[in-house]
Amino acid sequence: MRAVIQRVSQAKVKVSGNLVGEIGPGLLVFLGVGKEDTTADAEYLLEKIINLRIFEDAAGKFNLSLLDGGGEMMVVSQFTLYADCRQGRRPSFTAAAPAEMARSLYELFLERARQKGLRVAAGIFQARMEIELTNVGPVTILLDSSKIFC
Repeated sequence: MRAVIQRVSQAKVKVSGNLVGEIGPGLLVFLGVGKEDTTADAEYLLEKIINLRIFEDAAGKFNLSLLDGGGEMMVVSQFTLYADCRQGRRPSFTAAAPAEMARSLYELFLERARQKGLRVAAGIFQARMEIELTNVGPVTILLDSSKIFC
């Protein structure tokens, strides 16, 4: 499972021009599910994200997590995080999970996040979405549950 996490002051997601999710300060998480991913990957990534100390304390140091700061989280499914662009000019998405498997793990991720007491907004799985965000910092972090680059 892969995630691109952005620290934001606000984020909105629209489908067909209609607002379907909105958050204030917190994290925007673009979440991709790979065909080898399991429930353990979703749980690992969620714990990593919500406990990642990327919010500033009173001294301006990265010492606070999403849980510490009371921020919100928006999660948007994004299979393109599994794009393989090593050959040719058209990305291959063969490492991405099939839709039903990806939907199941995406929904599990959302459910577990809400169980942690977080306010969680979400996009609509498999929809064409428009995302508006204000990245603060900027802070953008890449994570992978198989620890390829995190």
